[in-house]
Amino acid sequence: MIKKILLIDDSPISRRIMKSCIPKDRGYELYEAGDGLAGLETYKDVRPDVTFMDLTMPVMDGAEATGKIKEFHPEAVVIVCTADIQIKSITNVLGLGALMVMKKPPSKETIEDALAKAEAHIG
Repeated sequence: MIKKILLIDDSPISRRIMKSCIPKDRGYELYEAGDGLAGLETYKDVRPDVTFMDLTMPVMDGAEATGKIKEFHPEAVVIVCTADIQIKSITNVLGLGALMVMKKPPSKETIEDALAKAEAHIG
């Protein structure tokens, strides 16, 4: 069951859009970080059930952060949400252990689908 969700994106606007798409009636605890390194540290502190990860960020990009989160906690569920839909980028993050990649901007439907896939994956 998903209780904690971490949003890692350097754009406050993107994080706000993402939050607006997450169902309010499920009582999720939401956490945020503005770059991959801060996201990794927040992940270690919070241990979220699902992490939404941007790819293009300062300090540490999303691919590196995804790899480090998966090293720290191999069972981590990372969903990449990015405008970078190049096949090379997508293949790279899936190879690092991301559950899926979704295109920005998200919608309520794409977030619902991603959360359903995460829930099924967690079991």
